Order: sequence, then C-alpha cells, then structure tokens
Amino acid sequence: MPILDQMLFSMAVSSQISDLLRTSRNVHVRDDGSRASIEFIRDLETLALKVRSAGYQREGEILQHVASICLTSPNYGGLGLTPSTPIAGDVASEVLLLITAWLEALNSADREKGVGSRVMSFRPADRPPMNLTEKIFTMHDVDSKGYVRVGDTIRVAVDWIMASEASWGSMEATYNQLGSPGIFRNDRFWLAGDHVVDPRVNAHPRIKPLIEASERARRVFKMTDYQGMNYTIMHTEFFRERAQPGMLVVGSDSHTCSAGAVGSLAVGLGAADVTMALVTGEIWFKVPEVFQIRFVGQPPRGISGKDVILYVLQQLKRNTVAADRVVEYTGPGLSHLSPDARFAIANMTTEFGGISGIFVPDDVTKLFIESRKITRHRNSSHFMRPDNGASYAETATIDLSKVQSFVAKYPRPDDVVPVSEVQGQKLDGCFIGACTTAEEDIIMGALILEQGLKAGKVPVPNGKRKVVPGSRPIIDRLEKSGLADIYRKAGFEMGVPGCSYCVGMSADQAGPGEVWLSSQNRNFENRMGKDSIGNLASAATVAASSFEMAITNPQALLDAIDPARFDALKGRGSLQTISMTPPAYVEPASIDRSGSLQPNGIVFNDDVQMSNNMIETAGELQGNKIKGKIQKLGDFIDTDALAPAQFLVESKTDEALGAHCLEFTHPDFRQRVKEGYDIVVAGKAFGCGSSRQQAVSALLGCGVKCVIARSFAFIYSRNQPSLGLLGITISDDNFYSLAQDGVELGVDLDTNTLYVDGREFPFQLSPMEKQLMNLGGITPAFQKFGKQLFEALCSGVTGTVRSSQRHEDISVGAETGNPK
Repeated sequence: MPILDQMLFSMAVSSQISDLLRTSRNVHVRDDGSRASIEFIRDLETLALKVRSAGYQREGEILQHVASICLTSPNYGGLGLTPSTPIAGDVASEVLLLITAWLEALNSADREKGVGSRVMSFRPADRPPMNLTEKIFTMHDVDSKGYVRVGDTIRVAVDWIMASEASWGSMEATYNQLGSPGIFRNDRFWLAGDHVVDPRVNAHPRIKPLIEASERARRVFKMTDYQGMNYTIMHTEFFRERAQPGMLVVGSDSHTCSAGAVGSLAVGLGAADVTMALVTGEIWFKVPEVFQIRFVGQPPRGISGKDVILYVLQQLKRNTVAADRVVEYTGPGLSHLSPDARFAIANMTTEFGGISGIFVPDDVTKLFIESRKITRHRNSSHFMRPDNGASYAETATIDLSKVQSFVAKYPRPDDVVPVSEVQGQKLDGCFIGACTTAEEDIIMGALILEQGLKAGKVPVPNGKRKVVPGSRPIIDRLEKSGLADIYRKAGFEMGVPGCSYCVGMSADQAGPGEVWLSSQNRNFENRMGKDSIGNLASAATVAASSFEMAITNPQALLDAIDPARFDALKGRGSLQTISMTPPAYVEPASIDRSGSLQPNGIVFNDDVQMSNNMIETAGELQGNKIKGKIQKLGDFIDTDALAPAQFLVESKTDEALGAHCLEFTHPDFRQRVKEGYDIVVAGKAFGCGSSRQQAVSALLGCGVKCVIARSFAFIYSRNQPSLGLLGITISDDNFYSLAQDGVELGVDLDTNTLYVDGREFPFQLSPMEKQLMNLGGITPAFQKFGKQLFEALCSGVTGTVRSSQRHEDISVGAETGNPK
C-alpha cells in the first residue's frame, strides 16, 4: 500500500478512535496539529500518553493495552501486527472493535458495585468460624450479614461467566427467549471454542453455525476476552491467566471447577442458569456442605496431579463423601503440589462427585498469580483461608507418599488400580490431552518419550497416537523447546487445542471396540466414541504405553529423566524454587443493611413489601397430581447417556433430543415411556457427568413426567427445576422395595406425597425449586421479573425485598439488538 494511502487510513482510524473516546467515555482529545504516520501502533501509543497526561489515566491505559494486543503474537492472544502493518480493511475493523470493547469494559466496571471485593484485614470477634468456601460465598452474598451457614439460600454476585461454543448454542437460544437483555459485564465473559470445533470439520453444516454464534456474541457483547476457535480448551488459559483467588465463577461446563486450583470457587451449572448469571451478574445458591481433604506427605518424583486424584477416587469412591458438597483441599502436603497438579485435581473433582473443588491458596498460588503479565489478572485476588474451628461435614486425610502410577478401568473413573495390575493390556490408541492434562503433564509425557527413544524403543506401527495440548501458548512452547518434535518422532499426531477424543463428538472419535488409554478425565460408556473402551491414566503412563501399544509402567523412564532437564523446560504451572512469603490473607466483610440507592432511585429496605407479582412466586404448587407407571433404572445414569454427544449439535428441540434419550445404554427406554412407563425411578447420582442441560430436555422430549432417585448430581439437579422437570429425592429403602418396574405411582404436589402400592412416602422440594416449578422454569421466571429475578425468588419465602449493593441493570451491548 502506498505510504500516502497508509497515512490516510491511519488518520481515518485515529479520527474514529477520538470519536469513540468522546462518545464512550466523554474524553475529548484536542488536535495538537500532529499527523498520523505510517506506524499506526506507535501513533496509538502516543495517543495513549496524551490521554494519560490529560488526566484520563484509565482510558490511556486501555489504549496502551490495545496497542500491546496488536503487537502480541496470535499464539498468545494478540493480532500479530508490526508497527508498520497497514491499518485498513479487516485489520482496522479489528483494532476499532478492540478499542470499543475495552472502553466499554471501563463503563462496565464503573457500573459494577464491587460486591465481590468486600474484604477486611481481620475477622470480627463475633463472627462464627468459616471454611474457605463459606468465606467466598459470604463475600459475594448480595445481602451479606458477614457470614453464611449451610442450607442458606443466597443471591450472589458472580465474577466471571464461562462457556464453550457448544454450550453457547443453548445459551444463545435462552438469551433470545429473554428478549436479548444484554450482559452484566463485557469483560467477564470467557467464551472458548473447544468442544466440537476443529479445522477439519469447521465448515460442516452442524459446526459452522456454532462458530457463527460465538463470533456474533463477540461482536454484539463487545467481548474483550475472546480468542476464537481452538485457541484453548476453555479451562486451560482461564486457569493460567484469568481466575484469581477469592473469585466466584460459574460456567456451563462440569469442569468449571478447574479454576479452584488457584482458590476460586468455580461451579458448573446448566446453560439456562449460566445465561441468567451472564445477564444479571447474579445467581442463587443453597450454601452446600463442605468436605475437607487434607493432603499430607510428599508424592514420589514424577507423580502427577492426575495420579493424585485417581488415588483419591480409589480411596473414597465417586459420588460418596463428595456428593452435593464442595471439596476443599488443605493440609501441609499442598506445598508439594504444583499449580498444574492442583488444576488436574480440581478438574476431576466433578468425577469425584463434588459441586466444586477448591484449594486453599498459599505461597505457591501467589507466585503463580504474580507471574502473569497483565495486571488486571493479578490485582483482583483475595487470599482467604479457613478459620481455626471451621466446620466441615467430613474430613479425610490423603497421604501423597502412597500415590503411584494408576489406571482407572473402563467404564468407571473410580475403578482405579496400580499400573502393575493391568500391565501388558493391549491398546488400539493412546491419547494425551483434554482439559485435565496441564502443561506440566504434556512436558512430562514428552520427556518420557525422549527417554524411551534414547533407550532404543521403536513405536510399533499399529495403533493411533494423538497429543492435544490445552492451548496455543503451550503448543508454542513445545515447538520452540523441541518437545513437539519428540512427540512426532514417537509417532504422535499433534492436534489443535480442543476436547478431541474426550468428548467423542467431533473429528476425533475412537472406533467401536477400540481400547484406548487416555489422560482425559472421563471414561464413561461411549465417551470417546460409540462402543469404544477408554481407560484413564496420567500423561506419563500413556506416553510409556505408546511404544508397544500396551499398558506400561512409566517408572523406569521417569527415573531416567534428568531433573535439571525438567527444570529447564518446566512452565509457570510447575513448582518453582523461589522462596516466597505467604500471601496477605483477608476476611469477607458485611455490608450496610440500612438500604442503598438503586440506579432508578428506588430504595429497597427490609420493611418494604414485595410487589404483587413478586408475592405470587412464593405460592405453593397447587392442584398438581401426576400418575404413571414406573420405569426402573440403576445407579450413575449419566448425562452422556441421557443425551448422547453425537446428537447434541443437530437436535434443536426437546423432541429431537428425546428421540435419542438413553439410546445406547437402554435402547427400549423411549418406547416404554410411550407405553406409559413415564415415571423414572433410579438409584444414586442420577445425572452425573457432563453439565449438558440437554439431558433434562431429552427426558422432557420423550415424555417423562417425573424422575425419582436416591440422589442427583448437583448440576443435573439444578437443571430440572430450571427447565420445568419434576425431580424428587427419596432415600427410604421401603420405597424402593415397593417401587418396582411397572408398578403404578402417584405424586401429589399439594401435599408433597408419593403413593405406591397403598403406601405413602413424603418428600421435600426446596422453596426455590417450588417457585421455579410454579413458574415453569427459569426462563419464564425471567420473563416475569426481568433482571430482578433473583431478588424476587430469593426474597419470596420471606415476603420482602432486601437491599442490594448491585446495579439493577448493568447490561452491555443491549442497544445493539438481538444477536441473530
């Protein structure tokens, strides 16, 4: 492009930037007579200095930040421009969109009332002791009294929302049904393309609309933190670069709990719940019990976080002590667990059955957070720890010195045995990847392969080998360090960041009957592909097993690795040798309950009564009686079975999803529902596995009236009332002895009673569940109350509206319309 044209384009873009500063932030840039050069980025940095010198510090920092993004490599989330890159066409549009988004982020932050930042330096003498989970809930409780108790139903402010391109499809549909009301913060929505996208299939008519929906969200919401497709598995870079101690995070994925590695309380929910949090900046929780795991001892050299969590599953079993509880990881053994090891453990807390897993942050956490380049992803940290005397539902001690290399046998993640017990089992495939496999694990896998190659091992020609690092920054380090070449020499194909074989619903799927060893987190039936068989292990064990395509103990190869070589190659997520002082711990503070001025000038005090439409939500379900015949199912009916992955993208209605409900595991289920066996009676942990709310939709779509179980998985249990499906928990053994397949059963929702074989069995529904069921689900509830939804629902049981420190309407991008 001729120099003159470049200058003209730069001048035009500079003029638009000045307009953005004026219209968005009321910042007027005086023309000092200087003219644009052919180096636009330098001009942008000059403008940033000019704006800062005029007293607009934050706006100047934003412009400087955008200039930095422009010069950063795409491998690290930047545009990869040079100072002399012509700023025209798509490049100019991208730069202007970035500036628009980041200026809007300032507006977004200004509207935020900072509920998640209420801290003090000491614990009040009259406050009861709390564990870490309770402290984070307290800090985010909109109507905080300075503490919470187990069983409290609270309305909390959220710090971040997470979604994948697969879950955003459902979320966008919900968002549209709500009337496209805008989102609470454009700089706190993390949307990553990872589940089904892959360059090999992105043009497919089922995949392309998901990509378009994500790109549409980026434009409409003016998102700041958006890296597009296959930049990262959604949890990897969020943990590495964004989550901070003390934050409250909700995401539409069951492995949202991964961020607990750095002391965030991160909870996976269904798409409808997460959409509500995205719109309102709030969500409700019933404060759960907390199960404590105290780590003691030191793991043997080379033993990973994956082996630790497999040992936990072996010792304590899934959906037992962790069920419906947050798992809090404490103890002196934490000092031997790297951030990446903690990531793997927190990640697989969902396989353990926990609502979330959270590590008490310490000096290891502090060093990891402080190593980040971007200040805003460091300075919102609030380090908290349990009080002496804090209450836990139960406590278990795990001795890390007893951990060794393990394998979890198909199809249960808690059927864990030492590698020696399955040594020699033949394999058809070896996969190293998925969100649970951190950078440290990928590096260790490469070093195992390197030692094997040095020892003269030659990969057998049969079988498939694939490695999928969690993000482009990790791939970049592997390429520059030569570790990527080691994988290739050992016969591994390197894929783009994504879920790959772990979800078995895109380009990578294991074939029927194939036996795999994988470092992923789940090995349920059909997880890696229809009729495939998946076993779980650490990346080191998978790498060692790949040479002969037979399960192999990696210990000899681990022992051969030079510690100095690992130290030279390890990433930020590995343990560092630098001595650190402990972080400065803080305590949650209570708020002034005297009432606060809302943006519309209305003051809500405790003695102000609800409006009539709010009072209606407190009413009981009335006149509701259900009758049907029982269809009996067993324990651990997972969401992968209820809504098979192969049909998620293409199924747009409940009926379409229902056509495949339990197709692979209970092929006669749907026909029996049609014949009147439409009340499901199941065992423990019904709905375990993925967060996909399509599991509930599939049951509704095939005609199921009610699900009764001994227990429900947490996310699934939230999805039922949110979508309007009745779920009832019954623990009475007498009920299950009478409730046999084909027996008629009646449900009376006026009296909360089940009737079977002439016997009556009472059950309970929480006030929140009753209110949501009464309204037909969370979407109709929003349509009735708007962004005061959770204020109305959480106040419904008392008949008052409490004071709020939150801005009632802090939407972003609402004026831009519906993302069609």
